[in-house]
Amino acid sequence: MNEVSLQNDRTTGVPVRQLTNYFAHSYHLYFTNPGWWDGGRRLVFGSDRGNASNLYSIEIESGDITPITELGSSDSRQGWQNGCINPTRDELYSWRGKELWAIDLRTRKHRVLMTTPEGFGGGCEGISADGKYVTSSLMKRPDVGPVDLGAGYVGFNEIWAAKPLCRLVRVPSDGSNHEPQVLHEEHAWLGHVNPSSKLPHILTYCYEGPWTKVGQRMWGLDVNTGRTWKIRPQVPGEMMGHEYWLTDGETVGYHGKLADGQPVFGFVRYDDTNAVEIQFNYDSNHVHSNTKDLVVADGPAKGLSPYVVLCKFHDNKMIGPRVLCTHRGSRHTQHLHIHPRISPDNKYVLYTADPRGYGNLYTVALPEFDSLPLLSDLVKS
Repeated sequence: MNEVSLQNDRTTGVPVRQLTNYFAHSYHLYFTNPGWWDGGRRLVFGSDRGNASNLYSIEIESGDITPITELGSSDSRQGWQNGCINPTRDELYSWRGKELWAIDLRTRKHRVLMTTPEGFGGGCEGISADGKYVTSSLMKRPDVGPVDLGAGYVGFNEIWAAKPLCRLVRVPSDGSNHEPQVLHEEHAWLGHVNPSSKLPHILTYCYEGPWTKVGQRMWGLDVNTGRTWKIRPQVPGEMMGHEYWLTDGETVGYHGKLADGQPVFGFVRYDDTNAVEIQFNYDSNHVHSNTKDLVVADGPAKGLSPYVVLCKFHDNKMIGPRVLCTHRGSRHTQHLHIHPRISPDNKYVLYTADPRGYGNLYTVALPEFDSLPLLSDLVKS
């Protein structure tokens, strides 16, 4: 099947390529987890077609879509957004209920790598740089009443306040041992487990919960020694997060606000050295970059701006932002967050949006930066 269409953006005139077009939500992986495979020629995505949540693959050049899983509506309505792909072979890892699956993207067969201990739930899948270990967080489910984190963050404050027992674990990706190795545990909500794409023994994780309450959010972990440390230490009143790895596998990008409310964007080495922090007056919901040179963001958070914007950084100063396109996404649920990210070859931006009611995938080729309109000019108008 092929659902590709092309249209010029209403604001900037740049060509926007719509990859999916179905009367059900489609979405790419979380912005920290690259969904490209087959040497970057294909991309995985989740979609709720046929009243069931399944994994699909699209060939970027042709637009041809192929189903990877064929689960029925009674099997699972769990999404695929947190899935991750092995950098050494075409295999994806994702929790399906109590089971952590390894899915061969070519044969479409799956193996079970581990099951959650009684009373625990799994999430935040990641893969080590050498492809040998799948990492995850396990949380002992607290009794806090209704929980629907993907739609409205229902129970978000309550889970944080409950301080549930959480474990950061890993299992071999080849299935040679199904017993999870505990890397770190404590009575705090731990999430966003992101292994470095270069250093197999290094990962980042966060204290999950309201940014105004968690205190120090971003942390590093050496899986060989168990040592943990603060990344970009915070002072009271600061909010930092949405951390991600740059392509070099050593630099962490993030955004947030200083204690006085000033929005910032920053880069810091995983060992909390070589920090650079820049004022980002327009703020944003999520940001992503492969290098320190070009950053994509889903527009100012204030007023839920409908723009995908680009920023350049030079001599520790921000250039822009300039508007790439208008996404008109609602951000109504987690699967409908824009989550823009730059492709591994730095040629285009991928994002999810629902301008016509259903979430779909879009790509926009990166034009000459200076050819795009300044966000400040559009905001004034």
